[in-house]
Amino acid sequence: MPLRLVSYNIRKAVGSDMRRAPHRILDLIARLEADIVVLQEADKRLGPRPTALPHALIERETDFGVVPLAETEVSLGWHGNAILARKGISVRGTERLPLPGLEPRGAVLADLDTPEGPLLVVGAHLGLLRGWRRRQQRAILDHLDDLRPGGGATSVIAGDFNEWSWSRGLETLAESHSVVIPGRSFPAGRPVAPLDRIAHGEAIEVLASGVDTSPAARHGSDHLPVWADLRIRPAP
Repeated sequence: MPLRLVSYNIRKAVGSDMRRAPHRILDLIARLEADIVVLQEADKRLGPRPTALPHALIERETDFGVVPLAETEVSLGWHGNAILARKGISVRGTERLPLPGLEPRGAVLADLDTPEGPLLVVGAHLGLLRGWRRRQQRAILDHLDDLRPGGGATSVIAGDFNEWSWSRGLETLAESHSVVIPGRSFPAGRPVAPLDRIAHGEAIEVLASGVDTSPAARHGSDHLPVWADLRIRPAP
């Protein structure tokens, strides 16, 4: 069976009704039948950055485990980026990747052992300016190569790339990864921009991808969740 990866900017679980509703986010994720979930804006920005999705709620209400990326017990991830993995997928290692920029940005990495094989998952929320986004893409790719030469082949980079253009801005990622645009994902109520994307290395095949445009998703956040079904090609 392929692996389903979901990427979702949850805006700290605040929906179109301006209510914080973590149950609503978790219900959406469960309905998408994901194996791996990459989240952006999962933690609040102030103070110790407490999570918008309580750990106990995830443990009690879902089949996911929280990939250990946070620096504190109250956060879910780092710089708002978090990763959930369905129980049965083991975590072999994690890293927090500082990214260059005028505003604080970072990416997170999980080395996962999945039923399809080993997979490096990077979650990122790139900057608002294209020039900095390009530098951030380069920093991610350089780190993947340092971590495991050629390791980018079995990597997936997913998140809110903040790129409005359908054809420009992600040329750096495209040097070694195929960039999938599942569709328009922002703003959720009337989506016009493909901000949320998934890039994959050459050892990974994307069988299908899409955007959840359900009424529930249109009210859950200001972004719609995107998904892709992945198959990892066996090593020659």
